[in-house]
Formats: sequence, structure tokens, C-alpha cells
Amino acid sequence: MTERTLTLAFESSCDETSVAVIENGTKILSNIVATQIDSHQRFGGVVPEVASRHHIEQITKCTNEALEQAEVDYNDLDAVAVTYGPGLVGSLLIGVTAAKTIAWAHNLPLVPVNHMAGHIYAARYVGEFKYPQMALLVSGGHTELVYMPSEHEYQIIGETRDDAAGEAYDKIGRVLGVNYPAGKTIDEWAAKGKDTFNFPRAMEKEDNYDFSFSGLKSAFINTVHNADQRGEKLDKYDLAASFQQSVIDVLAEKTMRALDDYPVKQLILAGGVAANHGLRARLDRDMKEFHPDVPMLQAPLKLCGDNAAMIGAAGYVNYKHGDRAGLDLNAVPGLMFDRIQNK
Repeated sequence: MTERTLTLAFESSCDETSVAVIENGTKILSNIVATQIDSHQRFGGVVPEVASRHHIEQITKCTNEALEQAEVDYNDLDAVAVTYGPGLVGSLLIGVTAAKTIAWAHNLPLVPVNHMAGHIYAARYVGEFKYPQMALLVSGGHTELVYMPSEHEYQIIGETRDDAAGEAYDKIGRVLGVNYPAGKTIDEWAAKGKDTFNFPRAMEKEDNYDFSFSGLKSAFINTVHNADQRGEKLDKYDLAASFQQSVIDVLAEKTMRALDDYPVKQLILAGGVAANHGLRARLDRDMKEFHPDVPMLQAPLKLCGDNAAMIGAAGYVNYKHGDRAGLDLNAVPGLMFDRIQNK
């Protein structure tokens, strides 16, 4: 009989307060998420001080609700896992402080978790992981290709050199009058339009796995502003489709090239932008054409955004591998996986 390990997990790296109870890293007993989107929309993005204050208000409520929904109490728990980076330092500190307090009060091991590892392990709820594997992480703050030769081992082979993909979506959304976060609306508009503007595909053909979306963002904004100055009205659906096609072309091209050079048993798609229907469809198509023997696991749509269930899944792996933190654990806003040289 498999031993039952229950993890209480905390996620507070940005603008979601989330607490979850996870069994053996693969079963969600509860996953409470308190979002702050309404509070940040009027500012067009996340305001760190506002986010921190909301976390303080919500963290205890979320913890109580997570335990109640899972029908467990502190005596049933085996570990406490928490995101300690990367993210907004003030927001991270709320989750870290709550996790340390509970770990100390109930004599439980404290397990530190990298937020990006959490995104990867959101896909663990879809199926079993096989190694070596490649993960395409696409979110508001990060765009990375991560090679995992084995469980608990993460190596960045490519990353954005400027804006993350999700960040670019939000910035062009602002120009189109779309409320933050803009990704879902742009994705929906793109499905109704055509790629008529042929925006640049930055670094698509360069001999590396890195990304750049700043030039695309600038080209988009200049196109819209120039049209405005001429009194010309551009089709918002075609603008969205053209922007999204540029993003997807680069992400897909670089991912396929990485899979050509790194033989793997799985591709993982995760992160907030992994909820993008256009990106999912393109990778499905490309994998069938270019790497039919490599299965792809896509994080569930409901777990693409920030949540504690993914931290519980990654935390369970860390727990098994003996990762422990003391009560001196601090937030590390710039936490990163190791970068390796390209093949």
C-alpha cells in the first residue's frame, strides 16, 4: 500500500493568493485561489504594494478554507511547501511567512519551491512524467525552455532576452483598450482575424533557443499609433491575429529545434500563456508532424495560472529529494534555474 503524504502548499508570488492540500503530489484535495485581478485592472497591471496588502487579507482565510475543503487538520499534514521565488518580494514574503509560521507551530518540515518548477509540475496532474523531458514555460514574467534530464533537475537552455510573452500580450492589450490581463481576450480576437500585418519574428532563425518579444511589441504599437495619426482604423481582430501568430511562430520554431537537439521522452507546456488556444493547437500540430514519438503534456487550463496545487506537486518532489528550509527562509525575487550552454 502506497504511503499517504499530505502537503499544505502556499503560492503568493504575484497577484493570486492560493493555498492547497495535495496528496502524494498527484491528487488535489483542495486548491483555493483568491484572485486580485479586479483590484489591479484600473492600473493596467499589478501594483506590488496593493498585491501584498491583499495577500495579507486573504492568506489566513485561504488556509482555513483549504484545510476545511480537504477535510484534514494540521495533525494530518506531513509537510508545508511554499513558493519563495521568483516573484514580487513583498508578495512572496506573505506566503513564506505564513508557511514558516505553520511549519514551526506544528513541527512540520518546510519545503522551499521554485515558482517555475511549480508551473512545470502543474502538468503532472495530467499524466506521469518521463525523463529526460523538455518544458516550454510561457507566462507573464517568464518565457523559458527548460531541459530536465531527470526528476528534480532543471536546466535553462533558452529564455527571453527582454519582455516575456505574457508581458507583451498585456502591453499591446493596453494599446487596444483591453483590460489587464489581456491574454485571453487577444487569443479570442486572434481566432476571428487573419495575419495581415506580418509582424517581425525576432530571433526565429538564430542559432540558439532564446526569445525576444520587445521588438514585436514596438512594431505593433508603432503600427497602431501611425494609423491613429492618419485617422485610419485598423481591424482589431487582424491586429490580434498578426501579433499572436508572430509569438506562436517563434515559440513553436524554437521548441521544435530544441527537441531536434535534445532527445526527450516528453514535452511539457505550462505557464499562464499555456492556456492560449492558438499556442496549444500549433504545438499539437507541430508535434504530430515533427516529433510524433514524443508525447506532450499540457498543464490543465485551470492550473495554467498561479495556484498552490502546482506548488504542492513540485513540493512533493522536493520533499522526496530531501529539500528542507529553516526558519531563516527568505523570499528570492530573482530566483532562477541554472543556465547551461547550448549544444
